[in-house]
Amino acid sequence: MKRKALIVGAGIGGLTTAVRLLSKGYEVQIFEKESSVGGRINYIKTNGYHFDLTASVLMLPNDFKEIFTWAGQDYRDYLQFVKLDPYYRVNYADGSRHDFSTDFPEFISLLESFSKKDSLGYLKFLGDAYGKYLLANKNFLNQSFTDTGDFFNPATLIEALKIKAFSTTYNYISKYIKNEKLKQFVCFQALYIGISPYQSSNVYTLLPTVSQLYGLWYLKGGMYSFVKALQKLISRLGGTIETGTRVEEILIKDNKAIGLKTDKGVAKGAVVVCNADFPYAMQKLVKTKQAKGAYTAKKLKKMKYSCSAFIMYLGLNKKYEDLLVHNLYFNDDFKRNIEAPFRGKLPEKPSLYIYCPSRIDAGMAPPGKESLNVTVRVPNLYFKNIKWDRKTIYSLRKNVIKTLRRIKGLADIEENIVYESCLTPVDLLLNFNSHYGTAFGLSHTLTQTNYFRPQVKAENIDNLYFTGSSIHPGNGISMVLISSKLAVKKIISDQK
Repeated sequence: MKRKALIVGAGIGGLTTAVRLLSKGYEVQIFEKESSVGGRINYIKTNGYHFDLTASVLMLPNDFKEIFTWAGQDYRDYLQFVKLDPYYRVNYADGSRHDFSTDFPEFISLLESFSKKDSLGYLKFLGDAYGKYLLANKNFLNQSFTDTGDFFNPATLIEALKIKAFSTTYNYISKYIKNEKLKQFVCFQALYIGISPYQSSNVYTLLPTVSQLYGLWYLKGGMYSFVKALQKLISRLGGTIETGTRVEEILIKDNKAIGLKTDKGVAKGAVVVCNADFPYAMQKLVKTKQAKGAYTAKKLKKMKYSCSAFIMYLGLNKKYEDLLVHNLYFNDDFKRNIEAPFRGKLPEKPSLYIYCPSRIDAGMAPPGKESLNVTVRVPNLYFKNIKWDRKTIYSLRKNVIKTLRRIKGLADIEENIVYESCLTPVDLLLNFNSHYGTAFGLSHTLTQTNYFRPQVKAENIDNLYFTGSSIHPGNGISMVLISSKLAVKKIISDQK
């Protein structure tokens, strides 16, 4: 008789865990409170315009492909990857613009246009950061730390010390690079996991390093095409997804997870996997003190959380040839405005990430038009001084449009907007149970990484597992895919 696995949430972690368990012979049932699957990796579709709701930067495509290999499938039957080159177009407040390419001669030419000294320094930085990435990938990212001895042993601690993670991202890159424009490019990418490059560990320079060395990719149809592919694969493998079904409690008896209580009844299973945001799950779904373990309400309140995001979705009535798929704009007072969200303030002069998939994918907008996401990092809801009312949204929207108009080729953007909507921290809280409305879950401080981050297996409860952005190894789709793999490996090991 097949063992039954119950999964809370149809986000990327829940969906990929379902695929892995189904391919290992489990019966799988997913419960999702929203009417669509994908969690925060969702979409908006209106009048021929398609928008990815949140995530849009795809690095390390092998992590995406691997889930299909695990299930004995060919990813090419489900997905079409397109390599982006240049992978970023960077616009600066002084009107200058630079395209960053993974083509080595072009990249060297760009670096030398800044200075020979910075060209050499940037290459030294990449070499050192690449070494950190290889160490982290081998010894930490792909390892579980469910037992104290998994981390606190001589071999692992020696490898951890080799990474030299204690200086900040900004201070670390400043050892190699002197040009502020190049430093801004590296620093800005730390925001992709919701941390400040002026406060966070330099270990997260692995993000710009991986992007430069391995490139960035685009999925035809947008990031949500990955969700649709997983949904299709789950159906083929015999799994079920119950949308519009809210999980109210993870049922525990004799220190074992035995099922779920939903707003439609009770489901029993041999394994429970929670893909809901970990702090939310500990507060709302796990009821007993024993099951909460160290993650009491007091501890959760003391933990550090990532920033949030304000995203504008713009349907534009013309093509904008000055845009690539991924675009950055670095405003004046870069440091002060980048740090603002982590101090409870909205940036006065926001730096922007601009995503325009319709530049290479005709299906993302009507003919002759563009679909655009514009993202600004903002404080999470831990800060009570910001009210996300119409006045705040209008003021921020006005500031973003003003900033967009400063970019070469975008001066007329406001008069060409034919569709507009936005996402705020309140939407992330209400729609996706994201604690404090964060965009990335628990922050990546040194005391909240590796062994010190919530793990894929519950501390004190058998048959209860976790996956998602607040779980080790961390946030970002690739990391969530790894947490799913670690969770399933642990389930298989425990269930023997």
